[in-house]
Amino acid sequence: MSAPLVEGLDPREVSVGTDAAFASTPSTATKKRALRNVSEVRHFFRTNDVPVFFFGATPFNLLGLDRWVRNFSYITYYDGWDGAHPNVFTPRYKPYQEFESGEEINNWLLTNPEVRAHMARMIPPGVRPKIAMVFFDEETEGICAELGYDLILPSAALREHLDSKIVTTKLGNEAGVPSVPNVLTRVEDWDGLVAAAQEAGLGDELVVQTPYGDSGKTTFFIASEADWKKHSADIVGQDIKVMRRINNQPVAVEAVLTRCGTVVGPFMTELTGYSKLTPYRGGWCGNEMHPTVLTPERRSKANELVRRLGDRLSDEGYRGFFEVDVLVDTDSDEVYLGELNPRISGASAITNVTAGAYADVPLFLFHLLEYMDVDFELDVDEINDRWEELASADVWSQMIIKETSNVVEQLEWTPQTGTYSLDADGALVFRRAALDWHQLQNEGEAFFLRIYGPRDYRWKGADLGVLVTKGRLQVDSPDGRSALTIRARHFIDSVRANYSGRPLAEPATAKRAVGFKSL
Repeated sequence: MSAPLVEGLDPREVSVGTDAAFASTPSTATKKRALRNVSEVRHFFRTNDVPVFFFGATPFNLLGLDRWVRNFSYITYYDGWDGAHPNVFTPRYKPYQEFESGEEINNWLLTNPEVRAHMARMIPPGVRPKIAMVFFDEETEGICAELGYDLILPSAALREHLDSKIVTTKLGNEAGVPSVPNVLTRVEDWDGLVAAAQEAGLGDELVVQTPYGDSGKTTFFIASEADWKKHSADIVGQDIKVMRRINNQPVAVEAVLTRCGTVVGPFMTELTGYSKLTPYRGGWCGNEMHPTVLTPERRSKANELVRRLGDRLSDEGYRGFFEVDVLVDTDSDEVYLGELNPRISGASAITNVTAGAYADVPLFLFHLLEYMDVDFELDVDEINDRWEELASADVWSQMIIKETSNVVEQLEWTPQTGTYSLDADGALVFRRAALDWHQLQNEGEAFFLRIYGPRDYRWKGADLGVLVTKGRLQVDSPDGRSALTIRARHFIDSVRANYSGRPLAEPATAKRAVGFKSL
């Protein structure tokens, strides 16, 4: 029997079960005994009957998790498959709206009538669905509470607290996890910065970070008063971290803090600041995972660093997924804490397809365990030892391709989402539709996830798409720095060649969305 119409209410609103009785109904799932090994964890998720939804601008971060978790699906703003992915839902009616953050996109999706109607069809009576996303805020928490959804993430207040680079540094110090030599301070002018650096013995070449934001936009390299004048407006009046500038190898690693301890994922190098990929100096634009990311000695140090940090985060009440940027001083061989990202990250995409993931389960499933109605007793030491052993068994890379030119256009032609390969003439060509990159076999293949499609807008800094491949995308140059491989540059040029658009007469009218690092 259909719900009665209410005067002044959109008919699409009234067919969705969002009344107080529904929102407060507890799950009727039977309490199960504790899971004791990875085999039982696999079985638990393969027979899962509680709907789990990932919300985001795209499904990029956790794409492929639906292979492992029954009743796992994606609610997204952009659909790179144009409706062909069976587990991706995108509302059809999307009126013009500018979004300033990933939180705004997710809150819009959560309250969208089409989305709620779609979810209602998938949720059994009396069951509270689980909701995951990269970014959220207190408004998100309120929406989920009202709709009867379980937001399976640490609180927004705790995440905001831990997101500060200043707080991360202090927590690391307390946990015996050192950062690059630094001083936490506040300065008003060039002389104040010089005095603080000299007192801390940091030298003349400095790296200054403000507490919040993408490191590509809130990290400043300062070696002269001219550098200071260029960036002072973004620094003055804030608590800052002033570091010695070192020759470093940046390494990213994801981990999950569980009740049994911290499970540490594979270590990855980062692609940062490449002008062919991003307009932001120092901006993150991808990752590589390969056997020589770290020597065994450095990997052991970094693993211990991450587990200590996880223990300290536990004292703060944190649990679940987090990402750590580790800095290896290539001159001294010291391993330092870089940044903490208390959330699912962009690196998750390839973390979940590693040899370790297929030997056990994808890393994110340990996060899900923390928030599902199930107890578990796992030997985290054994899991970490096995994952460290398997770190030399796989190669995966990904690139986030942003618009780098100073253009504002409405797109008319874009590449398809799917699997690409090099033909007999060396050209990158579309081979077949695909749901994710799990089936890639060699470095001659690549999976491209389109973000913006025809009629969407592109501008400088906009995310065009993600390319994933089994193979290296960086090579060490003679001066010790990394550079994009010839193959990587060919992939980038080939993808960009498939975009074309119509310039806008009024650039300010371009629809905005947010980038992956800030989403």
